[in-house]
Amino acid sequence: MADTVQEPEKLLTPSEVAAIFRVDPKTVTRWAKVGKLSSIRTLGGHRRFREAEVQALLSQAREQN
Repeated sequence: MADTVQEPEKLLTPSEVAAIFRVDPKTVTRWAKVGKLSSIRTLGGHRRFREAEVQALLSQAREQN
């Protein structure tokens, strides 16, 4: 029986998400506040975003255009 080690999911900073969508980091924070994108808070209180969710939102945005 092989033990599988699960890869930790990649978390992105607001700046990294902003670069992907070509928007201001404040816009990404606003999206998190209104529930468009869920975020995780670090121990220091900073927001982090799940890469898989960001990619899904990006795909959805591309389909609408």
